[in-house]
Amino acid sequence: MNNSMVKYLSLCFLSVQTASHVLITRYSRTADTSHPYLPRTTVALVEVTKLLICIAIHFCNKGFRISVTFTSILDEVVRKPKECLKLSVPALLYVCQNCLLFVALSNLNSATYQVCYQLKILTTALFSVFMLSKRLSSTQWLALLLLTIGVVLVQVMKSEDDGSMSDSTLGSVYASMMAVLLASCLSGFNGVYFEKVLKSSKQSLWIRNIQLAGASILIAFTSLYLFDYEAIQTAGFFQGYTWATWAVICLSVISGLTVAIVVKYADNILKGFAVSISILISTFISFYFLDDFEPNFGFFLGAPMVIGATFLYGMNFEKAKPA
Repeated sequence: MNNSMVKYLSLCFLSVQTASHVLITRYSRTADTSHPYLPRTTVALVEVTKLLICIAIHFCNKGFRISVTFTSILDEVVRKPKECLKLSVPALLYVCQNCLLFVALSNLNSATYQVCYQLKILTTALFSVFMLSKRLSSTQWLALLLLTIGVVLVQVMKSEDDGSMSDSTLGSVYASMMAVLLASCLSGFNGVYFEKVLKSSKQSLWIRNIQLAGASILIAFTSLYLFDYEAIQTAGFFQGYTWATWAVICLSVISGLTVAIVVKYADNILKGFAVSISILISTFISFYFLDDFEPNFGFFLGAPMVIGATFLYGMNFEKAKPA
């Protein structure tokens, strides 16, 4: 299979995976509200699984030698607490980010959520400018402006449509919108911070991921103890779990691997296609199958602006890359 075929297969897989992750998470939070699962338990399980996968990949890179793998992890992770401490901040924010996304999808339909969450492109760009001293072209700044306007249109028009809701429901929707905006900020900061740590270190990507996953596990289980201890004692760790919950966990785990594949074989233009396709898939399924989305004028105007801005930003990024 040539690289071109792998490129487009990874594109299709990313599109379906992104849309599926959002849609199933939304379904899992709304299908049975009588006894919902605890989102922080799924976050913890995702981090444990990621750690095991990172260790397995590191084991493969070390030639399937247990002693060498164990020694390298001992030397690079256990005996270097300062290096692990550097990742405690993104680990904490990453756990918060995932919990915020569960809050958002509990009250926002998948289509609106996906459009608004594209603000992470803006926050990533801004943090790259301030933390990594990257320079953006005028076209990229224009794309970010269009992206912001598109998201604002979607949110403002949705707020007007939600005027007939009860105060409690309306408050939940507003809280979900704020959760998406805050998660976008955390996503941008985490991505840039992790990139900065990688560039300033000689440690391998998988060692850094092991450190990050380890810190995330500690923080995730600490949050469970602080906020969900009584609920877990009463109904158990896996309370409210269904096939959809396990699907959310699996899709969360493979999302990182999917991004790695796309980064290797695709480019930013194709990733823009993937975002666009996933938004269209989410819109179609939310409207026709989940019956929780009614497109308004703001969405018809704002969503194409967001998709177009994603293309414009990605195309300019590709042109700016050194040969």
